[in-house]
Amino acid sequence: MKSLSSILATAIAGFLLSSGVALAQGAATGPADPKQQATQQRAPAAEKLDINSASAEDLEKLEGIGPARAAAIVKGRPYKGKDDLVRRKIVPQSVYDKISDRIIAKQK
Repeated sequence: MKSLSSILATAIAGFLLSSGVALAQGAATGPADPKQQATQQRAPAAEKLDINSASAEDLEKLEGIGPARAAAIVKGRPYKGKDDLVRRKIVPQSVYDKISDRIIAKQK
């Protein structure tokens, strides 16, 4: 009975030691830098929509842009910069804040 207990205790100790080593190795192989980890988790950024050439249908896909605002954006072309949308009062600041990271005003 003593030998069975000592074999069982040895087996459990061996299992615990080996699992601890495996966990330590798994943690060591991950990215150490939190910025690097965040970069790896992000989905690829969608291509920005050019307000100087996008169709009204494409513009309507932006949050806060309906048919009337899309038509106003198309009518007001060309834009020197995406901030022209607010400066020329085509969209309110609140809408611009939602879409500014998804648009661009390319120059020909």
